[in-house]
Amino acid sequence: MKRLGILTGGGDCPGLNPVIRGVVRKAFLEGYEVMGIRNGWKGLVEGDVVPLDLRSVSGILPKGGTILSTSRTNPYKKEGAVQMVKDNFKKFELEALIAVGGEDTLGVAHKLVKEGINVVGVPKTIDNDLSETDYTFGFDTAVNIVMECIDRLHTTAESHNRIMVVEVMGRHAGWIAVHGGIAGGADVILIPEIPIDIEEVCAIIKKRHAQGKNFSIVVVAEGAKFKEDEEVLQAEKLDDFGHVRLGGIGQMLGELIEKKTKFETRVTVLGHIQRGGSPTAFDRVLGTRFGVKAVELVMQKKFGYMVSLKGNKIEAVPIEKAVGTLKTVDKDFYNIAQVFFG
Repeated sequence: MKRLGILTGGGDCPGLNPVIRGVVRKAFLEGYEVMGIRNGWKGLVEGDVVPLDLRSVSGILPKGGTILSTSRTNPYKKEGAVQMVKDNFKKFELEALIAVGGEDTLGVAHKLVKEGINVVGVPKTIDNDLSETDYTFGFDTAVNIVMECIDRLHTTAESHNRIMVVEVMGRHAGWIAVHGGIAGGADVILIPEIPIDIEEVCAIIKKRHAQGKNFSIVVVAEGAKFKEDEEVLQAEKLDDFGHVRLGGIGQMLGELIEKKTKFETRVTVLGHIQRGGSPTAFDRVLGTRFGVKAVELVMQKKFGYMVSLKGNKIEAVPIEKAVGTLKTVDKDFYNIAQVFFG
């Protein structure tokens, strides 16, 4: 019996369980056993695995998060951990490993492939900032949550004649902010790709009030920053991949807006609400297609490749190209959002 492993690394997001389900169902059809590796790369370092069968994945399609759990462990940051990964790969007699994750998880996968470990990648990030794929699962769910929250904030903002600042996720790319902001009818959208001009933001809000619109919705990505400023942090501590914990730009922005416009301002930080809960139909289908295709890549021995959505087709692209550069919001797309500012 051939055997493959699957792990989910990095931040959780809706659609991970559909991927796991797709992998297990396709693998069993093709005569493979599947071993679930718990807590991302940490599980492969520690040998924490669990057999997955058809019963294991029954009913998980609508469930958020990941039944395998996850972590931000980087085996290349711990002495001896890479060798333990290799040893456990052999110990559990894995023909291949399917690594589901974002830039960091797939970056580790790419390094392991160069060391002779058979890995296939599945892209995962609600930020939608991985190159070489049009969309990643989890993004659509996050955008829909942001849209619904903005819809709700519209009514309370209008009732109280307030400015509402909504902080959404997006470390380096503003895809959630732009898509969610456009869908929710935001009046200003601020993203990491373009430094915040606080005077311009306040001018838009004042103009709206002068026209009789006594409330405004401002959406800001957590990674956005003011001109010449650094990112706003919750904590300086770095994770295994060198990332700080972002957060606080919404509060800072809200205080500046109220000070400069004299209009009452409230701040809502959506945070992990965007990651949680049941995936949308789009993310369930995309996750399922990714999972099935990943097993096909294993069968074709296309190791070092990642499944990718190109148009409406699921294709294989080199992991190296996917993690080489981030996919950020282009100016043309942001220009569309700006049509509705004010």
